[in-house]
Amino acid sequence: MNTPVPTDAPTASTHQRLLALQLHPGRVLEVSIADGRVRTLIEDAGASPDGVVVDSGTVYWTTMGVPEADPGTPDGTGYDYSPRNGGVHAWHLGDGGPRRDIVPDGMITTGKQLTSDGAGTLYWGDREGRRVSRARVDGGGLGDLIVNPAGDGIMGECVGVAVDPVHRYLYWTQKGPAKGGKGRILRAGLDLPAGTSAGHRTDVEVLWSGLPEPIDLHLSGGWLYWTDRGAAPLGNTLNRAPVPAPGAAGGAPEILSDGFTEAIGLAVDHAAGLAYVADLGGHIREVPLPDGPAAGRPQREVAALGTALTGLCLLPPA
Repeated sequence: MNTPVPTDAPTASTHQRLLALQLHPGRVLEVSIADGRVRTLIEDAGASPDGVVVDSGTVYWTTMGVPEADPGTPDGTGYDYSPRNGGVHAWHLGDGGPRRDIVPDGMITTGKQLTSDGAGTLYWGDREGRRVSRARVDGGGLGDLIVNPAGDGIMGECVGVAVDPVHRYLYWTQKGPAKGGKGRILRAGLDLPAGTSAGHRTDVEVLWSGLPEPIDLHLSGGWLYWTDRGAAPLGNTLNRAPVPAPGAAGGAPEILSDGFTEAIGLAVDHAAGLAYVADLGGHIREVPLPDGPAAGRPQREVAALGTALTGLCLLPPA
């Protein structure tokens, strides 16, 4: 089996904008990286949008759905997202038309981070559904890759996702309880092993455990990056570690930035040597990578929106 290291090589970056998800009311925002100017790209993104990706001129995003108020929720938010009313949605850039449903509301429980394999398939975490699912961009082929037992409770909730389509690997986070120090990052094949089901896989590897509360993931340049909204000093951070070889555990994470207000969204511009993090405090921060072309530059705040932000992605140039 090949070592699962993505093979993307640095090139001159042309990214000038980010897409950020506003949690309440649900909107898709376009943010200028240079000066932090913000405009609303999609006014009605649905209830509690969380994961966003752009593929072939179309914006795709997940929604967590309408929560129920519950001050005793295990994650400490006061909102219970276990009602099954999440979805996956799309809007073609520049056509001005209405959003459309890839996976209609109610067909998933709680849509979290969303990614694409670049070949027409979307992947996402379903937190309260305790699973990782996928579907084609036309909505067909909806199915699960990971299904954790209901008895696992919050320990089985899946949040962040990343895919390596070259080496056929899926990576995902299970954050565990809020500030609980029980978060994990796992890996399995991007395809179900023959004779197994999503709930009985034989190829799942636990790469990291005992993390504060890992959330979103990004694979780039042989590194796995992730945000963590857990307790300081190891939580509310941006982290990275080299992608481990098959069968090997992950090495000690490197903290690239800290002091976030509930770090969630993550976008990495490998060519420019920059990472971007969005948090529930409404901030978007630019973090130069220590071994990239922006090494040595100070971190800076791209925008402070004053409203909770979740998912984040780079917007390709027009």
